[in-house]
Amino acid sequence: MAEAALAVQPNDKREIRGWAMYDWAISAFSTTVGTVFLGPYLASLATTVAKAEFLARHGVEWSEQTKTLSSLTASFFGIPIAPDSYLPYAVSLSVGLQVLFLPILGAIADYSHLRKRMMQTFALIGSLSTIAMFFITAATWQLGGILFVIANLAFGAAMVFYNAYLPDIATEDKRDSVSSFGWAMGYLGGGLLLVFNIAFYLMRDKLGVDGGLAARINLASAGVWWFGFSLITFATLRSRHAVRPLPAGESYLTIGFKQLWKTFGQASQYPHTIRFLLAYLLYNDGIQTVIAVASVFAAAEVARGGLGLETGTLSAVILMIQFVAFGGALAFGWLAGRIGGRNALVGGLVVWAGVVIYAYAGMKSDAPILGMPQREFEFWLLGACIALVMGGTQAISRSIFAQMIPTGKEAEFFAIYEVSERGTSWTGPLVFGLVNQWLGNMRPAILSLIFYFVVGLGLLIFIVDVPRAIRESKAFAEG
Repeated sequence: MAEAALAVQPNDKREIRGWAMYDWAISAFSTTVGTVFLGPYLASLATTVAKAEFLARHGVEWSEQTKTLSSLTASFFGIPIAPDSYLPYAVSLSVGLQVLFLPILGAIADYSHLRKRMMQTFALIGSLSTIAMFFITAATWQLGGILFVIANLAFGAAMVFYNAYLPDIATEDKRDSVSSFGWAMGYLGGGLLLVFNIAFYLMRDKLGVDGGLAARINLASAGVWWFGFSLITFATLRSRHAVRPLPAGESYLTIGFKQLWKTFGQASQYPHTIRFLLAYLLYNDGIQTVIAVASVFAAAEVARGGLGLETGTLSAVILMIQFVAFGGALAFGWLAGRIGGRNALVGGLVVWAGVVIYAYAGMKSDAPILGMPQREFEFWLLGACIALVMGGTQAISRSIFAQMIPTGKEAEFFAIYEVSERGTSWTGPLVFGLVNQWLGNMRPAILSLIFYFVVGLGLLIFIVDVPRAIRESKAFAEG
């Protein structure tokens, strides 16, 4: 049945709450899958496979005395993969596919007005792919990367249409607060499921469940959470336009390419929007890479530049981050109302740059502090700093960008935006994975990410004029 046109006013509290519930639903994928369980679990499976392959090749068991870890690789259909680099490579591939497909999907959505239906479709694909992660074992370890690529691609596609609703449901004066509310709900929802998953993982021995099965159940639970709570969003979020019929001899795919080509041809009419997008693609690449590799860095052995933290400790820190980030996102919405969105964003990015530098240079001592090793204590502090700025920088970026988009091109522009949104970008994980594999140490790989924050921040400060970008988008829409 075609979606009917509705006379819907913005700032409807019920619709805003329903919209924010999708962030609540989908953030379980970011926390349980992307941040906590999938990375270490896949790395452990790949390491087990790599050691077995080493024994088969050399006739002796692998050990640090016979080979350095940097030479330990598992065969992914004939391609040698360092165990700790497997998930970063999968992240890179998934966002590379987003670069190809999301702009086309956005153009199709803007032309057809099928935004809600396309959001539902990709939410279903992503949630079912996540549920299928229950079947990842040592015998099927390659499946982990494949399912992640599919789920993360669907994650990004659904987020395109979710973000594109922001200009529809909130007026300009409300967008900072509404965007921040959505991010805050995401941290609360993702954190709540993580509480259940961590509790289950820590109680696994009492329940008679081994660590691998517990990790697989937790991974699948994120898909169930995603699917179930997204139903609330789709019951409350309303379409704004009737479905547009296709011209004779056209398909949505050909229309999508034509719409996208037309948008690129008009880019000179809103140059500061494009400049902001370029700055965002860089600094958010750094943010998303830090989030994606944090658990691998924390769990890796100290000899490889990691922190050697237990899964329970890592999970507790990330859980703390989720709930502190809930308050941080709301605080940034308040701060943006006081000092302006751009100034709040610049301050947050300075903190991010400091986090990367400290992750490289700090957390090296085991001297006891408050009953725990110093490196663990410092990781808690660093996690708190990340939590305060993580949601805020992304929420304010989204609300600023929403004001720069020409009317009628919301999904197209948010498709390009989503290329570097929470599904992570592709160059950061690739750089991290390559530096780690070449040097066999995660510290230089972490430091390499400073480039994204410094250059992105420089572009934002020196070449982006936010008020002018807003004026340009309005002038284009009126013209």
